[in-house]
Amino acid sequence: MAVYLLHFDKRYKHAGHYLGFAEDVEARIARHRAGNGARLVEVITQAGIGFTVARVWPAGNRAFERKLHRRKASPRLCPICRAAHASVSAPGS
Repeated sequence: MAVYLLHFDKRYKHAGHYLGFAEDVEARIARHRAGNGARLVEVITQAGIGFTVARVWPAGNRAFERKLHRRKASPRLCPICRAAHASVSAPGS
């Protein structure tokens, strides 16, 4: 089992990330890309919004995924968002 974080190339309404878990992350991502994953990922794909696998917790399970969901901290967990935030807030930028 693993928990993974998808970073959307562009926000869709309120969402900029998707947090999920799977036995086989690569197969699950392939299903998302084919439009057979979670409804939110299906909608953003249909809207022409791409996504990147931003982070994977290899030892994560369903309970860990739920814990991360409840924290509502996807942008803070996302290395892509953290890097973008750091470059925007860096002195001299």
